[in-house]
Amino acid sequence: MKSEIVIYNLATGFEEVILLLDQHLEAPNWTPDNAALIVNGEGRLYRVDLSAPALATIETGFATQINNDHGVSPDGTTLVMSDSTEEGSSVIYTLPITGGTPTRITPLAPSYWHGWSPDGATLAYTAKRGETFEIYTCPVHGGEERQVTFGFDHCDGPDYTTDGAWIWFNGERDARVCLWRVRPDGRDLECMVADDRVNWFPHPSPDGKSVLYLAYEGGTQGHPSERQVELRLVSAEGGRPQVLLELYGGQGTINVPCWAPYSQRFAFVRYHA
Repeated sequence: MKSEIVIYNLATGFEEVILLLDQHLEAPNWTPDNAALIVNGEGRLYRVDLSAPALATIETGFATQINNDHGVSPDGTTLVMSDSTEEGSSVIYTLPITGGTPTRITPLAPSYWHGWSPDGATLAYTAKRGETFEIYTCPVHGGEERQVTFGFDHCDGPDYTTDGAWIWFNGERDARVCLWRVRPDGRDLECMVADDRVNWFPHPSPDGKSVLYLAYEGGTQGHPSERQVELRLVSAEGGRPQVLLELYGGQGTINVPCWAPYSQRFAFVRYHA
């Protein structure tokens, strides 16, 4: 499997291939200083400096089973990651952006990080505390978690809007996966994209105007890898989505926030068998 880390320019539609490697890599985050991407692969985290692209391992101490749910704090000083080394099931940790010893945030597993509030105070994640996965939040330094969604068959991919007023996520009800938004306190739940596709991982743009997401073919179960998928863009207020490109990808392509700071570009991973 070859992994191609790509930057897409919204204004031109041009794709810039940053790296093409014989290694399975996933889920690029863009650092707030516009200097680098953070990706995961084979249980580790890597930094890819855009000025001279190459994989540089980030020291994560005991954590060697890191999955594709990781990100960067709004101020660019801290990494958050989801790792299963201690529990055998995913738990959320933070550590310095340069690497170091992880600090455990969520006492319960499984917990998969996906969003960081713009003020840096709160983490949003998907977690299974009963029969299904729902959306939760907790303080960035740990503490009591708050359940945000209720009554879904499955929820994933929570990500904050740039003003902190909404959390977007994908949620399944009655065997249909749609994109939703909800207030951080659980109020005002709204279905924003509901069509014949299976839609996952919505990421609001930093300028607040649009939302990038991954669209599987109708009937897809879960969020598998190695599928023909589309990257789509929809207005932050909903409406008819725009298809940006088709690619071979899925799981690992845009699981986590991937926008450049000024909303003109985003990063993704394409795969080659």
